[in-house]
Amino acid sequence: MAAPFRQTSRTQAKERHQAAIARRKQTVSETHPSFHARSQPDKIAYRMAGSGESLNYRTLDDRSNQGAHLFRDLGLAPGDHIALIMENCLAFMEICWAAQRSGVYYTAISRYLTADEIAYIVRDCGAKALIVTPATADQAVGLQDDAGLGRFIAGGSRSGFRSWEMERDRRPTAPVGDETGGFDMLYSSGTTGRPKGVKQPFRHQPISQLSPLLKVLCQDLCGMNAGSIYLSPAPLYHAAPLRFNMMSAALGGTSVIMEKFDAEEFLRLVETCRATHSQLVPTMFVRMLKLPEAVRRRYDVTSLRGAVHAAAPCPVEVKAAMLDWWGPILVEYYAGTEANGVTVATAQDWLGHRGTVGRSVLGTLKIVDADGEELPVGETGAVYFADSLPFTYHNDPKKTEDAYNDKGWSTLGDIGHLDADGFLYLTDRKAYMIISGGVNIYPQEAEDALISHPDVADVAVFGIPNAEMGEEVKAVVQPRDMARAGPALEAALIAYCRGRLSALKCPRSIDFEAELPRTPTGKLVKRHLRDRYLAAAAGR
Repeated sequence: MAAPFRQTSRTQAKERHQAAIARRKQTVSETHPSFHARSQPDKIAYRMAGSGESLNYRTLDDRSNQGAHLFRDLGLAPGDHIALIMENCLAFMEICWAAQRSGVYYTAISRYLTADEIAYIVRDCGAKALIVTPATADQAVGLQDDAGLGRFIAGGSRSGFRSWEMERDRRPTAPVGDETGGFDMLYSSGTTGRPKGVKQPFRHQPISQLSPLLKVLCQDLCGMNAGSIYLSPAPLYHAAPLRFNMMSAALGGTSVIMEKFDAEEFLRLVETCRATHSQLVPTMFVRMLKLPEAVRRRYDVTSLRGAVHAAAPCPVEVKAAMLDWWGPILVEYYAGTEANGVTVATAQDWLGHRGTVGRSVLGTLKIVDADGEELPVGETGAVYFADSLPFTYHNDPKKTEDAYNDKGWSTLGDIGHLDADGFLYLTDRKAYMIISGGVNIYPQEAEDALISHPDVADVAVFGIPNAEMGEEVKAVVQPRDMARAGPALEAALIAYCRGRLSALKCPRSIDFEAELPRTPTGKLVKRHLRDRYLAAAAGR
């Protein structure tokens, strides 16, 4: 009697194995808007928060197929490049999906860059097509004479540009015959130098294949699915907002895209849209927390189930306040456009390890000293990832080489340390470290202390030359009320900082400005401030 039992067991095991394979195939096939266009064609994929304009899955599928045919007709093959300079709008997502399903790299460029910076990126990435809008066309004028560059305008007309909609609508709505997955190729924000294009190796993969990182963040940790309503508050040209909006449609959810971030409007939209998920940056938290208490409590945010944040380490007091307000729904991660490694901290992780940006979920963390040797737990050094995905800086082998050490580990240029449980704590970027009297000082500590003061709207801390000490700590503050800027507020803020940190880490002096230079994604462009002070010192 034993033999038949064993045979039945093997048969059942084989059937279970085949069923598992079938489920995996079904899961993969369901992670693309083209699937949802068949299963739920009238469901809204994207809606603009301000105008109310929307795009359902059927229309998204049709238009992205037409866009893919247009790219083929322009001569773009898998592995070629396009660029787009657009404000947040529905056409932005349509075009990215057209590139994604035709195997094309798509480079989204900030509309806030200068014409020269934009021209550099378009030429550097080798774009064969450029798509703009009436609001961004002026910045592309310098590219009018670029031979071989197809120029299109979406949502209007302009001399020298072909209408995206007219050219798109002449193409069939069926998929191109050689569909393969395309990728974004985005440029770093250039906060510490000229923007760098981050290129992942081209892989002929199914259009429905998910990014492992996005699957961990969106599905596994935040629970995003076809029933999610994702509220997007940031510019789409930036890596995280673009990728999260792509992921929302891949899973069959609905994205509500804000034309621009406003703290109170974000809270209102959470309530009215019953938003379940969002992705933010710490400066957005700060702006919401600075709203009057009555305004913050006016809106019901209990529909939120997951709020992902990144871009910069969140000051401890700010994050603690957000957890008190929103509950344990915050998920923090540390990664770059390079995607060479990722750490993740759930709310529970953070509450047990305050200040951490998480443990590694992609790559193996290494803390390295100036000689390239690995440091033990608790010691501060350069943060590297081993066993991670490779990347290159497009057309810049020197920058690519500098990002790797002789062991093959790669870095984003940040400084930090690990605790005994493997959680990472970031100190600052290496480029911003201040050396005063031979002591290493990391500006982030003073910035985190000062931003919690009720009179501070924004702050930047950096080093300036000091004849005796080499460098000294300088702060530039954006006060909530510019009328209060002056010696009295300066003294109060320095005293406030020294009540939280050693005097050595606190600014010796503070200047005030009406607004600090930040990218629309919330990154502080400290280089612009620091360079101004360095130039003044050189002049003296």
